[in-house]
Order: sequence, then C-alpha cells, then structure tokens
Amino acid sequence: MKIANMNWMDVEAYLTTDDRAIVPLGSTEQHAYLSLSTDNILSEKIAVDAAEPLGIPVFPVQAYGITPSFMAYPGTVTLRMSTFLAVVQDILTSLRQTGFRRIMLLNGHGGNIPAGSAALEWMGDNPECSVIMHNWWMAPKTMGKVKEIDPVASHASWMENFPWTRLDGVELPAHQKSMVDLDQLRRLSPAKARTLLEDGNYGGCYQRSDEEMNIIWQTALAEVRELLDGNWADLSR
Repeated sequence: MKIANMNWMDVEAYLTTDDRAIVPLGSTEQHAYLSLSTDNILSEKIAVDAAEPLGIPVFPVQAYGITPSFMAYPGTVTLRMSTFLAVVQDILTSLRQTGFRRIMLLNGHGGNIPAGSAALEWMGDNPECSVIMHNWWMAPKTMGKVKEIDPVASHASWMENFPWTRLDGVELPAHQKSMVDLDQLRRLSPAKARTLLEDGNYGGCYQRSDEEMNIIWQTALAEVRELLDGNWADLSR
C-alpha cells in the first residue's frame, strides 16, 4: 500500500489499528547495462509487494544514498555519509511524531548499510519505537538462493537483472565476467575504480532466466514478510 495512494485521513485511520511502516532506501548509481535506478526500483518494489497482503503503508524510496566510488560514471549521485544518516534519522523522527512506532528500513544498496547504526542510535533516544534495518539482497535465505543458482554474482550482474531493472533495447553481453578484486577496488579513487570495473559489473553473468529470477524474488518477499509479520517488538500503545 503506497503512501502515494493515500491521503492523511487514510493514514490517521490506519494508525488507529496498526503502527507499522516501510521506508525503502536506495541509490542512484551506475549498474552497468541496467537502470541507474536499479537499487531504488528493487527496494521499493520489494517493499510494496511484501506489504501488499499485510496492508502496511510504504513510503517513497529514499533515492539517493552513499556511493562515492561510482562518481566517475555519469548519472551517479552520492550523498555525504553525514547527510544521508541525518536524512534517515529525520525520516524516522517524522514518522514517530505522526504516530508510527514500528518502522522497517528496507535497504537496496550496500553503501547505505551505516543507516543500521544510525537507527540503533535513534532508538536510544526513542525507546518507544522499534526499527528493523533489512538489507534484502544479503538476507540469509535470499543470498542462499542466489548462491544456489550461481555463486558468481555481485553488483550489476545477473542477480540485479530483473524484468523491472532492464532497459528496453539494451543488449547485454553473453559472457560471464570475472570477479573484480574487491580489496583492490576499495583502495581506488572513483576514476581508477572505473578503469578497473570498465562497464561497472563486479563479476558474473549479465543475465539469467526469468524463472530463476522469480525464485529469488519470491524468496526475498517471503523473508521480508516474515520480519514484518513476525515477532516484532511488543510495543504497547
């Protein structure tokens, strides 16, 4: 249930019976031949699809994250860590002030992982609230399914290539790209990182079957729903 399809009166009515919400976190950055909004598309769609049967509102994706290593690729936008974490905490504060008490940050970008620490800090100041930071692609069941299908998978490879992240008319390479040396990559400036990565894929095939991708998607949805509808903090209102 997207907040975009609700008005404030709908939200006020919802809050009389439930206090859960989802905030997707993404990034606008290079994903080789896939959309620059891949992380935004995936985090928001997983949130909406997972929340649908539960009736939990999903807020618009936070579309800009922490991604300084990709700044040599046109179209990438990065925020300073301090800026990003302040935005996350301001969002949480706004949701608390208007009545939400259980909030999931559904993250689709590795650079945003520090938001989990920011959420812990925020809960220290707001003990009546509970925040789940969920990195969907690296959650145990989802990553286990990815490795089962093809262990050579990483950023901008087949594991992010869903029908909704592909671009019309873009032909993908047919080969499997060798995995980049991640330790080396972390030591490079943006320009040198682009030289090492070339098209931006960290390693792996560029595409696998839609049947395999649907298996991963359904696994990710089930994992999110289990968290949303499971033994979340028992918060009396």
